[in-house]
Amino acid sequence: MDLSDALDDAAQPNPSNLQQAGGPTWPGQPTNPSWPGQPQNPAWPGQPYQPWPGQQPSMPSWPNQPNQPTWPGQPSQPNAPGWPGQVPPTAPQNVTLTVPLDMPLPRGVHDKLLITIKGEPKPDAKKFSINLAKNGDIAFHFNPRFDEYGINVVVRNSLINNMWGTEERTAPSFPFIPGKPFEVKILCTPTVYKVAVNHSHLLEYQHRIHELNQINHLTVFDDVKLASINMETLP
Repeated sequence: MDLSDALDDAAQPNPSNLQQAGGPTWPGQPTNPSWPGQPQNPAWPGQPYQPWPGQQPSMPSWPNQPNQPTWPGQPSQPNAPGWPGQVPPTAPQNVTLTVPLDMPLPRGVHDKLLITIKGEPKPDAKKFSINLAKNGDIAFHFNPRFDEYGINVVVRNSLINNMWGTEERTAPSFPFIPGKPFEVKILCTPTVYKVAVNHSHLLEYQHRIHELNQINHLTVFDDVKLASINMETLP
């Protein structure tokens, strides 16, 4: 699989003998009583409210009950729960990508998984890291450093059983600039991670932890601001 394939893609009978609502009442009787076999209106404590024929189902709720419950076959209204079997609408949730970030990966990492990270190094950035982690281990540590003894370098490594392995440090370029936006794409294949930055292939990193489905966290640390993170599985 070639990472360049991903780089180009950059939600509803009114009987006559019934008394009409608003008519006179008889001594000792409540206003607008129901007739035998007809529902009471208004509803009394412990009984569900039912409207007169031809009326809309609308009345205040009883004490300690939410206003205007919905009726079968009608959608739930704002601030009112639905009837049993209905699911109340869920408001969109805004996600703040703060650093340090720890994002679960419920399915783990798998072949053709493409992770796209957009952000910006802080103006005074010294370093930042993007990690794919398996619990306490780090399967892929991607670590741009802006001033390591006077040079810029992208360090890659893995942490297994609390021990760092051999660093990989060579790359054709250093594409990160403090204060300037970037886009990192990480494509997982059965054998390597392929990394592109700003629509250009940068490097590959061989798997050192091969149980990809157990790589269950994406973490980001240090001197970087995040704009978005997107995950998709390529066809």
